[in-house]
This record gives sequence, structure tokens and C-alpha cells, in this order.
Amino acid sequence: MRVLPVAPVAHVMSAHRNRARGSAQCGQALTEFLVVALTMMPLFLLIPMIAKYQDINHSTQMAARYAAFDATIRNDRATGSWKPEGQLADEVRRRFFGNSDAPIKTGDVAGEFNAHRNLFWRGPDARPLLNRFSDVAVSFGPGAGSSHADGFEAASDMDSFGMIASGLGLASKGIYRANISVKLAPLPTALAFYRPFDTTELTMTRHTSLLLEPWAAKHAAEVESRILGSAAIFPAASLASISGEVDGYVSIIEAPAGLQGPKLGRIDFWRDVVPADRLKAK
Repeated sequence: MRVLPVAPVAHVMSAHRNRARGSAQCGQALTEFLVVALTMMPLFLLIPMIAKYQDINHSTQMAARYAAFDATIRNDRATGSWKPEGQLADEVRRRFFGNSDAPIKTGDVAGEFNAHRNLFWRGPDARPLLNRFSDVAVSFGPGAGSSHADGFEAASDMDSFGMIASGLGLASKGIYRANISVKLAPLPTALAFYRPFDTTELTMTRHTSLLLEPWAAKHAAEVESRILGSAAIFPAASLASISGEVDGYVSIIEAPAGLQGPKLGRIDFWRDVVPADRLKAK
């Protein structure tokens, strides 16, 4: 007769306690997972809305750039007149806040219907986040003025700016600024996890500031002549007469180190030089 070994009682009881402890830990892990999932659920549901807000914010920034750079070719100095403010606002609304495949047409105005709306910009209740296209406002300058003339208030140091601009042959009006402001509709109040966005009046505002009149010279020598001809821009130009003597002394004193003179009053060494092997004869 074969006798089977019998495990000690203490060993059996220890194994039973380990199994019970493992079952309890599994139940605790499941409970913790459910609690964390319920806590994170509102955040997961907000992710699509955050993406939509970011997309609107990007369109707002691009619209501000469009409004500002449009003024570089339509202003009172370049063409003698500005683009009408209402026309500019209509173009911004149609091209940046309408449907993504909107054609670029002169005089095209966004209509208050779905064919002209960006259907991605909708809340959880399928209502548009942009209630009306008129909620997109175009203004000018830091004071949000209504005309192009208000856009030049950004230059607070007009005296110094005007002095430098006149030396370079630029207009002295200063920096031009275009603002785009978008008022968004609140989210539905019936969904608690969207709080406080259901009562928040969210407005996105972006602006772009630039110098309207570009300054370009025909060649490097013309750039240098304009800069050297204005003492307000480059006061060191008056030192050009002693540059040769100073360079000679520095070269002698610093000969062991191989250092060159400071080239006082000169800016020709800042030229962008194209290597000869990159040039093509006409």
C-alpha cells in the first residue's frame, strides 16, 4: 500500500490566507481603477472640445496676420487708399472662420447657414461654437480702434522712431497693429462635466504688429550709404576717418595674437558675400 504525504496544517492555512489576500487585492485594484476612470472621464470628454478651441485659436492668429499683412499692399502711402474696414472684416470671416474649402473670391460674404460654417466647430449639442459670423470683430491698434488710422498707436516712442525712420527713408507713422476678436458660444448647461465652460463667456483675441512700409535697397552699397549717412542710426560713422590709423596700431601691438583692428566707422565687413563658385554668369 502506497502512503501519500500529508502537508502540515500550518502550511495549508498559510496557503489559504495567501489566496484570500490575493483575491482582496484584485478587488481593491478594480475598485481603484473604476474610481480613477470616473474621475478622468470628464477630461476625456473635454479633449474634443479642447481640440476645437485650439483650432479656432489658430484660425484667429492666422486671420490677424492676414489683416496686418494686407495693409502692407493697401495703405495710404503705397496705393493712396486703404482697403475698407468692412470689406476686410468680411474677407476674414469668410476665409478663416467659414468652411475650410471656401473659395477665395472678391466680395464673397459668409452667410448664416451650415454650407458656409466650419462644421468641426460644434458643441456636444451640435450647435455651432460661433453663433454668428458678426461675432468675429476686426479692430486696429492697442486701443482696438475701428479704423486703419487707429492701428498706428502702437508706436509709443514716436519721436525716436520718427528720427530713425526718416534717416532710412521710412514712413514715420510707426508700427501698425491688426486685432481679431472672436466671441464663442458657451457649452450646454445640461452636462455637468462641462462646467464652468457652460457659463464662461470665452473670447479669443490675437493681434499682429508690423512695420507697413518695407525698406529694400538695390545692392549692399546702397544699404551701407543709407546707414552711414544718418548719424542718428550709426553715430560711429564719424570715426571712419581715424579707422586706418587705429587699425595700424592694433595690428602692430596685437601682431603675435594675429588680431585685426576694430574697423571703426565701417560696416562693409557685414556684407552677405556669395562665393564665386555659386554665381552664374548671365
